[in-house]
Amino acid sequence: MDTQQEHVIRQVGERDVKYVRLMFVDVLGLLKSITISPMELERAFTEGVAFDGSSVEGFTRISESDMLLVPDASTFQIVPSLGSATTDPVGRMFCDVFNPDGTRSHSDPRYVLERTMERANKLGFVPYVHPEIEFYLFKMPASLEDELIPIDRGGYFDHVSGGLGNEFRRDAVRALEELGISVEYSHHEGGPGQNEIDLRSVDALSCADNFVTTRGVVEEIALSQGLMATFMPKPVIDFPGNGLHLHFSLHEGDQNAFYDPGADYHLSIVGRQFTAGLLHYAKEISAIVNQHVNSYKRLWGGDEAPAFVCWGHHNRSALIRVADHKPGIHTSTRVEYRAPDPALNPYLAFALIIEAGLQGIEQRMELTEEAEDNVWEMSDAERKAVGISALPRSLEDAIRYLEESSLVPAVLGEEAFDFVLRTRLAEWTDYRRQVTAQEKRQLLRLQ
Repeated sequence: MDTQQEHVIRQVGERDVKYVRLMFVDVLGLLKSITISPMELERAFTEGVAFDGSSVEGFTRISESDMLLVPDASTFQIVPSLGSATTDPVGRMFCDVFNPDGTRSHSDPRYVLERTMERANKLGFVPYVHPEIEFYLFKMPASLEDELIPIDRGGYFDHVSGGLGNEFRRDAVRALEELGISVEYSHHEGGPGQNEIDLRSVDALSCADNFVTTRGVVEEIALSQGLMATFMPKPVIDFPGNGLHLHFSLHEGDQNAFYDPGADYHLSIVGRQFTAGLLHYAKEISAIVNQHVNSYKRLWGGDEAPAFVCWGHHNRSALIRVADHKPGIHTSTRVEYRAPDPALNPYLAFALIIEAGLQGIEQRMELTEEAEDNVWEMSDAERKAVGISALPRSLEDAIRYLEESSLVPAVLGEEAFDFVLRTRLAEWTDYRRQVTAQEKRQLLRLQ
């Protein structure tokens, strides 16, 4: 064992930890865990913990089912109680997935991102991500057919006196900080019962771990308070959708490679090329950063959701926004990618966004002219005249770009890519095989 693993074992003993959760995600981004006793921790570090990979979405075939979880000691934290009746200390760690022969599983989403981080490192960069995570809080419905009732009628930045949202955000932020996750700020978002928690910028792998943790913490606290939290992109058609605005930058040592004091918006050549690459591949990666049928009801529902491939500065209708530079704080120079929603798999999404940007840098892509006007208010002819194209309008459109992509299978690997493509096709097929209430209202004639 290395020093860090030995430190975890000492912490577990000193803090009388009763159980340790070994956490990982499947290819769709759903959180999974196995709980072990502290007595098994040393063996978990040295030998791994066996599990049936064929039972986890996208990991392996039944004939190759044996897989191993090896905990990443750097991610160890004591889990807050989150309203649980038990007070026994519980630890948690994220895990890497291995094959029985000791090789890494190429279907492990965490490994997909690690491979991309290694590629960025070879070019001299460390990718950093700062996420803005939106979610809704509803009163707990009796069934999925019931109307979703938000916990308040507040709007953007509203301080709802005596409302459940203030207390909820306070509990969530406290729990996240106990888990070692730094929160920049939290506030009420634009929709009734909608909230946002922004995490501080960290390296992309840590950010993906933090994002998965945040989703779990928010959902658990909501349940403990008799509420339902959802990261669904568009849970109510008349409310704004849940977005996941992601701020990216590349660091060279302690320097922000996106910062240039003499450039427009202080965005360096590297930052411009990264942005150009992301714009170039935006349609190809859409089925990953917006992976559900419901995702496109947010993108094409207005409310500042981006639907067109362009960039701007203060333009919040643009797909990518170059954030304002804060004087004296060079790390604030970054690009904000506004398409993703919080129902994604962060490991796969971050890997593809970073790789798209790296391609832009390596190919020295030129950044197009910025969009200064509200793109939603432009006509199709006006957008065409200035070279602004549309993002996919549905999951079916996104799948077409995914099928033709050379970037996505190269980054995800053959096994993960094939699984993603099959599941997206299956979701679209299931969606088409229904008769909606709107169709009945439109076409049925009651006597």
